[in-house]
Amino acid sequence: MSNDSILELFRQEVETQVAILNQELLALEANPQSDEAIEALMRAAHSIKGAARMVSLDPVIYLAHGMEDYFVAAQTQIFKLDSNQIDQLLQGVDLLQALSQVHEAEILNWLAEKTEEFERAQTTIAALLPANFNERRASSLVSVEQRSALSHYQPGDDQANVAETVTTPSDRVVRVTAENLNRIMGLAGESLVEANWLQPFADSFTVLKSRQLELAKLLETIHTTLAQASIDAERQQAIDTARRKAQECREILSDRLGELELYARRTTNLSDRLYREVIASHMRPFIDGVQSFPRMVRDLARRLNKQVKLEIIGQSTPVDRDILKKLEAPLTHMIRNAIAHGIEAPEVRAAAGKPFEGTVRLEAFHRGGMLAITVSDDGQGIDFEHLRQKIIDRHLTSPETATQLTEAEIIEFLFLPGFSTADQVTEISGRGVGLDIARSIVQEVGGSIRALSQPGKGTSFHFQLPLTLSVVRTLIVEISDEPYAFPLARVDQIVKLNQSEIYVIEGRQYFTKDDRNIGLIVAHHVLERPEPSSANEVLCVVVISDQSNVYGLVVDQFLGERDLVVRPLDPRLGKVRDISASALMDDGSPVLIVDVSDLVRSIDNLLNSGQLRPVDVNKAKKASDRKRLLVVDDSITVRETTRKLLQNRGYNVDVAVNGMDAWTAIRSNHYDLVVSDIDMPRMNGIELVKQIKEHPKLHSLPVIIVSYRDQEDDRIQGMEAGADYYIAKSSFHDDTLVNAIVDLIGK
Repeated sequence: MSNDSILELFRQEVETQVAILNQELLALEANPQSDEAIEALMRAAHSIKGAARMVSLDPVIYLAHGMEDYFVAAQTQIFKLDSNQIDQLLQGVDLLQALSQVHEAEILNWLAEKTEEFERAQTTIAALLPANFNERRASSLVSVEQRSALSHYQPGDDQANVAETVTTPSDRVVRVTAENLNRIMGLAGESLVEANWLQPFADSFTVLKSRQLELAKLLETIHTTLAQASIDAERQQAIDTARRKAQECREILSDRLGELELYARRTTNLSDRLYREVIASHMRPFIDGVQSFPRMVRDLARRLNKQVKLEIIGQSTPVDRDILKKLEAPLTHMIRNAIAHGIEAPEVRAAAGKPFEGTVRLEAFHRGGMLAITVSDDGQGIDFEHLRQKIIDRHLTSPETATQLTEAEIIEFLFLPGFSTADQVTEISGRGVGLDIARSIVQEVGGSIRALSQPGKGTSFHFQLPLTLSVVRTLIVEISDEPYAFPLARVDQIVKLNQSEIYVIEGRQYFTKDDRNIGLIVAHHVLERPEPSSANEVLCVVVISDQSNVYGLVVDQFLGERDLVVRPLDPRLGKVRDISASALMDDGSPVLIVDVSDLVRSIDNLLNSGQLRPVDVNKAKKASDRKRLLVVDDSITVRETTRKLLQNRGYNVDVAVNGMDAWTAIRSNHYDLVVSDIDMPRMNGIELVKQIKEHPKLHSLPVIIVSYRDQEDDRIQGMEAGADYYIAKSSFHDDTLVNAIVDLIGK
């Protein structure tokens, strides 16, 4: 074995034992009398010492030996352990942890540069021991061994067998690259798809069997018919031979069909088991990604003079290794925020009737086919009024709007880039660069995050993530006669929309769902695909969103939900706009997986450049002959009242907020009639009527003016501009407008 290989084994051993040292030192600090923690610490230090001796790394040997001596002294209760001593031990552990992160080829050079730091750490730990420790240790070794569950453990034996210094795990571990695992995952997915092809063959054999049975019955009918007539022996023999051959074919077909169905079941089962095993190989227990968190919480709490404990629930919950790696930064930020901003100082907690020690809880579990992670604390919660004032001070919204924001809407401001509630910038917080990055990372892996808070009781952040990045639950849709997959975690909802539910504001199409106005976008336009071959009277809409925008994407049709094995795109393609990966459908056909975040950015770019095409509501055959009207008014009350009135009378109604908005809508869509106010910004009603009547293609479009101006001069001005009706709002009632519309275009 090469020297580099031995150093890599040493590095892995140190990495494993450092995790134990960190974990058990914190446990020992919480319970100084824990024999189990001390024994685990002695074993870890002794293992590091033995592994270092294998590769002759003296600084590591001496530091690990010093730690081992300390734990022996702690077990024999020679001195009383305190948090300051734990701090000094953890400094030594930090050196070992830094060593475990160095590439094996650089370990010797790194150690040469850090020799003095190792010596200082060793000296510091040695100073913790009583002056007569060595004498007392010699006399106490026997009792130590009796109390220790490790019968093979000899703290002072520098010639211990190497095999005894290396902890043997219950499961054998091999090194496999991420690329290898991804290729295996792809092959397992293909195997599952290929296995599914066998059942259609079995089904076709079943059909063939039924046809063959029909043929046999036909031969029997022919035989019975001919038996009543006189035929020669030669023809009778031919019929008998045909009957016999048909029977033989039926028996062979039945046998082979049974064998094929059995093989199909076994192959499908085997492929499914292989697929699940490969999926499992991508998973790691949740605790593997958060082992450093207890130490982080302990150190940060001491720096802030707070008492905080960390509870980790669901440590064995399986998590995709790639997701676990990406979650480290967001979870670290959430926990640091909880300690810095959430948990109060001990005296403040006591005054509020809370325990001196605050609690931060980190919980992971599977729910509804997704991975759910919650970071919560029992601290002071969010001061919503303080946060509301911060929003106003940062000019993120007007004071009038801010007073109307709900708590959920206020919390959303925390995820804006650069936003912070801290009054001053410190090393720990105040820069406003954390929650926005956390949300971005979560969205990158197809997840979402939301926050809840109760003043005086605490704050919680809830993550919802896919179980694995290797397999994704998707919504399959058809766009321009091709299938596309949307990760289900990034789909807000799906809607089937009648064309009558679409309205236009400022030249853009919207529909309303759950009291939200959602902009309507044509999917094939964003993806630069050709027009679909057919159009539906009912629109299929996928609602997607990012931090600040929500869009309804019009697709050709919904094809259902599927679990897809993610296949990375060829690296030679680079980043393909709006697409994140590919996959294979059950029938083996390829499908592209949409990158929702990238797609939202593409929509924003099209909107900003004014290149977005509207949904062509006239392409599909109308479900009815309902007329389409445009209501133009800058008063939302008048606008919405009129819209509902006319919709209830059976008309399709769009709205516009001013003359310019209306003029854009009229040129982009077909309308049977326009109802307009006069006094509006940007373009008033008189100017709008003139634009319509002077246009060569729109001059015949009927226009009704409904205005507060009720003087005869105003009426004459409106009629001279080209209005077909002029109705004063002072004498306006429902039937007045409806009768005018019926007179112009009918019901």
